[in-house]
Amino acid sequence: MSNVNGVGNNNIYDQINQTNQSQSKALDSQSEDSQMFMKLLIAQLQNQDPTSPADPADFMQQISTLSNVESIQNLASTMENMSSTMLSSQAALQASSMVGQRAYVNTNIAQLPQQGGTVDGLVSTDISAGDIRISIMDGSNNLVDQVSMGAMPAGDHNFVWQAHEDLPAGNYKIVAEAATGADGSYEEVATYMGFNINSVTLGQNGIGMKVNTNIGSIDMSDVKQLG
Repeated sequence: MSNVNGVGNNNIYDQINQTNQSQSKALDSQSEDSQMFMKLLIAQLQNQDPTSPADPADFMQQISTLSNVESIQNLASTMENMSSTMLSSQAALQASSMVGQRAYVNTNIAQLPQQGGTVDGLVSTDISAGDIRISIMDGSNNLVDQVSMGAMPAGDHNFVWQAHEDLPAGNYKIVAEAATGADGSYEEVATYMGFNINSVTLGQNGIGMKVNTNIGSIDMSDVKQLG
């Protein structure tokens, strides 16, 4: 499984966002530089000594310098636009490859696909636990099953719940608790349930991606793992 928690600093979508911000700053800087250069030329002409005017050759050299600078800046802007286009295309390819995978979403809702089927999820705990137990409740909040994962170190731990043959398909509530106290007391810990990714929605330039599942659209920030 590949960890995409928080969609980290090195992923393609953050790269697109950073590229767009840098392009905006570069264009603003280019405009300011050009305006400043023209103001200096105008001020030079207005304040030159009438008895000793500026050499036309020097003046044309300055114009040529401005033209060269603008050409270089335009080339840099073109390359940045090409980079942004490539990043957006790469984001679309990554998004399409996610369809059909399992997304482990920060929720305690579990969907049992068929009577007597299975449900998969993930439990995340910050500290070692003497035991992790999974409680399953029906729509009326009645306890229908409870399983123990045993002692677990700190970290993320996948589990699969095999439903009893008499339990119908539908939505169930999953509560994960870790035994962390010396007295054996339990406290609730985060659960991430697995859902099939039916499609992916990309925001502008690939920013703000959502995965669409049977329980709705989920922000990538709420996805712990893809598998």
